Amino acid sequence: MALIHLCAVLALLLSTSAVAADVQPRREIRFAVAAHFPPFQSRNAQGQLVGLNIELGNALCEQLNVRCTWVDQVVMENFPALEARQFDAIMGMAPTCSRRRRVSFTDDLYPITTRLVARKTSGLRPDRRSLRGKRVGVLVRSNREAFALSKWAPAGVIIRSFWLNDQLVQGLVSGDIDATLQGAVEIREALLDTPQGLDFDYMGPPVSSGLLGNSVAIAVRKTDTALRNELNHALEQLMQNGEYQRILQPYRLDVLPPHS
Repeated sequence: MALIHLCAVLALLLSTSAVAADVQPRREIRFAVAAHFPPFQSRNAQGQLVGLNIELGNALCEQLNVRCTWVDQVVMENFPALEARQFDAIMGMAPTCSRRRRVSFTDDLYPITTRLVARKTSGLRPDRRSLRGKRVGVLVRSNREAFALSKWAPAGVIIRSFWLNDQLVQGLVSGDIDATLQGAVEIREALLDTPQGLDFDYMGPPVSSGLLGNSVAIAVRKTDTALRNELNHALEQLMQNGEYQRILQPYRLDVLPPHS
């Protein structure tokens, strides 16, 4: 009887310790980021992380009074590493239906638009008939790759996947591909606003699909509802105190591309 009582006491103590551990305040958020997508995330000449997603992540951490740790990734969609707790969240992903089956997402951080970009003289449009037989560049394991392989490739569009955005842009400039499917802000920064982009432009209307998504959010493990709720609350506070608007303003997300 004494032994049973002792076991009960020990179980209670262990349970109390576990609860106490669960309610300890968070001290750090480890954000995964693929740092080669200016103006959202990249490294400057000094090797420092810069960009919209970096600023937003740091602001969220400051609002939550926790340390921000950034973990470099080759690709954004590294769900196995997230589930293995190599980091806590993935910063800056489009919350598509297929991705929601693997992870949970915070509230939207900001909107995104997907565009086809090609030489101005090409006459191409973002549809299967216009692109049949053409080579369209996309980034490996991106939502645009998933869309292009699902919707365009079966109709005879040749999809070329690249690991790095710089490689994709150079392929377009050199003529190795005929067009690219990209985020409007990313390709504007990487090509259209540069001297080598003078002969290129957005072709046709924006491309919309559930496979692409139309916004960016933060991905967390499905079981980590506490972190998701904390980030949502911090984001709401940033919007209320004006810090959110201050961070987004320089990035011109609300400027409509030409020929929209």
